[in-house]
Amino acid sequence: MKILIIEDEPALMRTMEEFLLQEKYVVEKATNYCTAVEKALMYDYDCMLLDISLPGGNGLKILDEMKREGKTGNVIIVSAKNSLDDKILGLNLGADDYLCKPFHLSELHARIKAVLRRKQTNGKDILTFGNSAVNFSERQLTVNGEPLKLTRKEFDMLSFFVTNKNRLISKEALAEHVWGDNMDLADNFDVVYSQVKNLRKKLKECNSDIVVENVYGIGYKFVP
Repeated sequence: MKILIIEDEPALMRTMEEFLLQEKYVVEKATNYCTAVEKALMYDYDCMLLDISLPGGNGLKILDEMKREGKTGNVIIVSAKNSLDDKILGLNLGADDYLCKPFHLSELHARIKAVLRRKQTNGKDILTFGNSAVNFSERQLTVNGEPLKLTRKEFDMLSFFVTNKNRLISKEALAEHVWGDNMDLADNFDVVYSQVKNLRKKLKECNSDIVVENVYGIGYKFVP
């Protein structure tokens, strides 16, 4: 799961980033309005944590730009402004939640998970496909009731496939979602091919009903 943190306070940015990395999220960052609006419009994120007061512009304008472009980012506004008008405006512009600073990291995480459940899994923690069940809270796949050991990246790819069923997923989209900015370090997509190959092999060996199809030259598709 990929999260964009839009925050200009270095200490808070560092604290949120370290916590979310520990919770196995892919984290990208923006510390000013220009960088934030560029990333918000150019890339797709499972969730965005959006501060309102940013160098160079107001965070609520980012929501307005996203709305105009038809982009949805599962946005949680994280702001020191406890203003009813800001809350109403932000929610009307497409934000999913509003969290006032200061806050506990556990509450932030709970709200992130709630947004992800509502938007990606229709409010469910577990999605079942035949003999296989994907538990997003526990980050666990079971086949015929038995847990299948997956690496962090393999589970991230599996989550992306099952929450985008029947959709063709390009290798570029998969790389961006699972590796985020770190994918810029790679000169090619060999790492993507290798990770998908390993995941498909594990699913096949345990006779899982989750089958990821290879669409030659384009990408992948999960068809339940």
